[in-house]
Amino acid sequence: MAIMAFVLLALSVVLGGASRENALPLALVELAATPLLVIAGRRLIASGAWREHKFPLALLAGLVAVPLLQLLPLPFGLWRQLPGRAPVAAVADLAGAAPAWATFSLTPEATWRAVLALIPPAAMFLAALTVSSDARRRMAVGYLLAAILSLLLGALQLLGGVDGPFYPYASTNYGSAVGLFANRNHLAALLVASLPLAGVFVGEALSSRRRDRSLRMVLAGLFYLLVLVGIASVRSRAGILLAGPALVASLLIVWRTTGARRTTPAVLGVAGVSAAALAAVALFALNPILARFDEQGPEGRFETWPTITQAADAHLPLGAGVGAFDVVYRTVEPLESVGETFLNHAHNDFLETWLETGWLGAAVLAGFVAWWAKRSWRAWTADGGDLARAASAAIALLLLHSAADYPLRTETLAVFLAFCCAVLERGGARQRRTPA
Repeated sequence: MAIMAFVLLALSVVLGGASRENALPLALVELAATPLLVIAGRRLIASGAWREHKFPLALLAGLVAVPLLQLLPLPFGLWRQLPGRAPVAAVADLAGAAPAWATFSLTPEATWRAVLALIPPAAMFLAALTVSSDARRRMAVGYLLAAILSLLLGALQLLGGVDGPFYPYASTNYGSAVGLFANRNHLAALLVASLPLAGVFVGEALSSRRRDRSLRMVLAGLFYLLVLVGIASVRSRAGILLAGPALVASLLIVWRTTGARRTTPAVLGVAGVSAAALAAVALFALNPILARFDEQGPEGRFETWPTITQAADAHLPLGAGVGAFDVVYRTVEPLESVGETFLNHAHNDFLETWLETGWLGAAVLAGFVAWWAKRSWRAWTADGGDLARAASAAIALLLLHSAADYPLRTETLAVFLAFCCAVLERGGARQRRTPA
């Protein structure tokens, strides 16, 4: 089980960094995840462990059920009465092509793709629930290594120039560091979310008496420095804004992991090194960073939110169908904003979920936030559970990033979120190690 989960982790990192134009690599990830989904599900049922995780499993079932329900065919006479369907029905009537039946979703092919894309994160969640705590910790290290690998590839991309051979996807942010992703914002999301996980291992190194303690501290310091410099070089506005909260959460985890009841010199040293790294980044990269905040996005993403909200309200209570955002937005886009670029997503996944799934999607999302809050409270107030605290912070950072972008539409970050959810659900099954 652990080996299969590691394979899925690796494949999702290497092949799952794009949210579109990535059909074949994504299919490979989905195929690799399917046996793991079946085996992990059978293990949960056979062992009876599913009873301990009924609520998150119900949320997962709801997440899959929403797009599946949208694929149900309806009589066209009933379908045309649904909110938001009248313009499409009128066009079908004028063309003389009104079908006898139509799926609830306006874009059934996109909805099917969304269902298939849920296989890898669902498999990771079930597998991470069933593997040992040691395996989960090794997987956390795997994600830290993935962040470093993406940073190194990003450095090669910057050195190779716009026409360099190191970009893994044709549609990408050429001239920027994107690592294993197609979008620099999604690399920034991985870097930011990795900082809390790093805090666990930094705290353990501080409280350890092993001979390699100094080496581990040096490696941890290099990781923090590389990630902070990487966030600055990526120049993602969301990544820059979230770097501060991520660093604070990481330092809190370091403090809790050491078991200190007061601020120790070692923890102060980690905080000092982090502050020095931030100061160095600000000194050498402040002007390019500020320039990014002066830029206006080509699609005016924030100015489109009122229009998207109106379109979402017009499709209530059940939404337009998962994957229908592009189709719906083209029907309501103001003429003065039509140009060479187009808005492929709302750049606010909560708003896009509201448009595509209506009240059902909002209910699943609200249940997820309630689950996260309850489990996070337990992780942060109970003894032990250092990795669970890190997972709680990583989930929060990814959700905050999703309020201004769509990082979880990449398979890499969707699987990473699923892993963090499983760690948080286990809620510190592994107690804090005593210094050795």
